[in-house]
Amino acid sequence: MNNRVINALYFSLALGLAGATSLISHSALAENKVPATSLASEHLPEGGIIQGEEGLASINTSTAQELAAVMNGVGLKKAEAIVSYRDKYGPFSQLEQLKEVPGIGSALVERNLSRLKL
Repeated sequence: MNNRVINALYFSLALGLAGATSLISHSALAENKVPATSLASEHLPEGGIIQGEEGLASINTSTAQELAAVMNGVGLKKAEAIVSYRDKYGPFSQLEQLKEVPGIGSALVERNLSRLKL
């Protein structure tokens, strides 16, 4: 066989295995054999990530790394600015207060409201 055929077979096998792993995880979750938080904890750091509400980060307790991992369009620098602002002015009382952080605009806050919690 030529290299293209072999590469195509490997690629197909890899896709099949990835799909099977996903199906096993989701079917175990559906049958309540695996808690939802265990699947999330494989991909998200602990701490400010709220267990039981996969992918949500607390803007009052999350580290910069956790915020950057959860928020769309926020890298480590902007996440550090959020933590720095929180350290300087105290905890946030509303999610919309993120707009007061330098470098965080209205569009960015709106895009991430579903990913955040106080």
